[in-house]
Amino acid sequence: MKQFIQVGDVSDIQALIHKGLEYKQDPFMDKMLGANKRVGLLFLNPSLRTRLSTQIAAKNLGMDAVVFNVDKEGWALEFAEGAIMNGTTVEHVKDAAPILGQYFDILCIRTFPALQNRDEDYAETIINQFIKYAGVPVVSLESATLHPLQSLTDLITIQESITATQLIKKPKVVLTWAPHVKALPQCVANSFAQWATAANFADVVVTHPAGYELSASYTKGATITHDQAAALEGADFVYVKNWSSYNDYGKVFSTDPAWMLTANTLKHSNNAKVMHCLPVRRNVELSDEILDSSSSLVTKQAGNRVWAAQAVLSTILSSKK
Repeated sequence: MKQFIQVGDVSDIQALIHKGLEYKQDPFMDKMLGANKRVGLLFLNPSLRTRLSTQIAAKNLGMDAVVFNVDKEGWALEFAEGAIMNGTTVEHVKDAAPILGQYFDILCIRTFPALQNRDEDYAETIINQFIKYAGVPVVSLESATLHPLQSLTDLITIQESITATQLIKKPKVVLTWAPHVKALPQCVANSFAQWATAANFADVVVTHPAGYELSASYTKGATITHDQAAALEGADFVYVKNWSSYNDYGKVFSTDPAWMLTANTLKHSNNAKVMHCLPVRRNVELSDEILDSSSSLVTKQAGNRVWAAQAVLSTILSSKK
């Protein structure tokens, strides 16, 4: 694996899931794999789980991890080709990235969409410019359109639960929109739909109010419905996430509290396990009664972020040998 940006970078999804679960059982089994190697974690927006879990994963592999908050500690970067830099940007990525490629063996980048211009956000200019100029493998710690480490974590969590409950049938996995107090990007929803359909180990349903359709390039293979009750019927796993409009980009049309997941809305599911990537707005997206119940996989899911990151880093390190 030369980079980790989206599901197409992975040759065998099931093998990567299995590797993550192996690391959960024995975190230090490859503790010398990353000896004398460095990973750089560059953040252009805040992070909690992604930042900490990736550092722990690197440490488990014997790597040194260096964290740098580009938006607060570094020069303002320019990403446009041919830019006349007479404004607020101080350093061009084509000058910064090659140096970072000399400092680090793997470069991890976290960006965030502005939610103002869809074409600009979906062009993924920031992460693509680092890939173009760094000269080392690049791992996405979340981008404007996708969050692959989160999605790998989600599949690891689902597989772990399937094994623990000895579920025989192909599970029904529902991604449901939830209300929120502000506009959020589509990256987690895009990514989960992309990975869950590509893995082909579940029947995937995406449900949301009208106006919140995701890009069809990410939901191909999933059933799409505006009827949340019908979507949740017989569901084995329910992934709760808010996102703003893709077609009317960044807009919020509905904050209907009826879309919040509660015990009542789950009553016709197959005792569904509930997931959320965190942070979560309690009693807006998800009710306390669900989050604090035995149905919730949210804490386990967040813990599994370490093993997803470790599986990715170790696969890249092994590919570089």
